[in-house]
Amino acid sequence: MNTNTLPKINLRELTKEDAEDRYQWCLDVDVIRHLNMPNKYPPFTREETRQWIDMCISRSNGYEQMAIETGDGVHIGWIDLKNIDKLNKHGELGIAIGDKNYWGKGYGLAAMRAMLEYGFTRLGLNKIWLRVEVDNEKAIKSYRRMGFVEEGILREDRLRSDGYVDRLRLSILKSEFQA
Repeated sequence: MNTNTLPKINLRELTKEDAEDRYQWCLDVDVIRHLNMPNKYPPFTREETRQWIDMCISRSNGYEQMAIETGDGVHIGWIDLKNIDKLNKHGELGIAIGDKNYWGKGYGLAAMRAMLEYGFTRLGLNKIWLRVEVDNEKAIKSYRRMGFVEEGILREDRLRSDGYVDRLRLSILKSEFQA
């Protein structure tokens, strides 16, 4: 993969001001279709969104979550590491590009690369894994492009409004990322 052609991004700490963007993105059914969110609309109220952002800022919810900005400072989404197992040195990646104007342009790949670097170097993880719905073909393609490999299928792992869906579990090792 030629990562030199990816757009410039910046991962930054979340701020209280990010809550309104997050709330608006979560009103878009295309954005939240593959995200693990409550089966109601909207999935969260503005106040619940603010509370979530506050918990991420204070690191009181177990999430290492950051805002994704374009090189020119436009807030376009979020990325996180969660379910961090310090004993076995692995954690779960989650990502969402909320601003659909930036879909399919490499911003997700650039953000993943930055978060993998953060997880492997700053957090000392050896493996970063994720779960992705089997029908989320664009995401699966991008994860594989980043170097993630399939570990297995989690059967009927997520309940959506249209029923249960299987999820793939993919992972990347520190040694694979550094190669």
